[in-house]
Amino acid sequence: MAGIGHNRGPGPASGFHAHAWAVARRELLGARLPVEVVRMQVRRARELGLDYKTYAGVRATTGRDLVAFLYSSNALGVFRPQQRLGQAECARIAQSAAVPHLGCGPGLAPAALAMQIGARSVQDLPHFGTPWSAMRDRMKAWLRAEGLPGDAVLMIGETDHEREMMAAGGLAGFVSGQRFFAGVADAI
Repeated sequence: MAGIGHNRGPGPASGFHAHAWAVARRELLGARLPVEVVRMQVRRARELGLDYKTYAGVRATTGRDLVAFLYSSNALGVFRPQQRLGQAECARIAQSAAVPHLGCGPGLAPAALAMQIGARSVQDLPHFGTPWSAMRDRMKAWLRAEGLPGDAVLMIGETDHEREMMAAGGLAGFVSGQRFFAGVADAI
């Protein structure tokens, strides 16, 4: 509830908020980012295992650094219980500076998969057909339980349904598992 003197102006989810943030950033840094900032962002993108364009886009959109990745079992290519994750994928996840979390599809052994990737947390992802509000509530509850701001978590997924989960939960963005794992050799 706003206190005395508050005019109940646009909230943080409004387009005006994004516009005001962009204007303030331009006034502070100018039209272009200083070269030192770009170098720092390139280095951070490498640490996370992302290409610069993806990292800079998420950073510019959210105004926040990425701290965690939510990997879906689909993105990891695991579709059966007891299926092992490839060594290249495990190494790629281990090299990333982002804290790994696991979102598991139905019928899998989440504990075993979480151990393979060193996940800090595991959650069953909402099933296909789950209403938007239920997806939102479930994703927000997971973020609260983990103490994570949604706009600092990138979802590594495969399906349109997982992309909907990302949007419902207010996560920073979505990168396909194929794209994320394609650069195993040259990303880090």
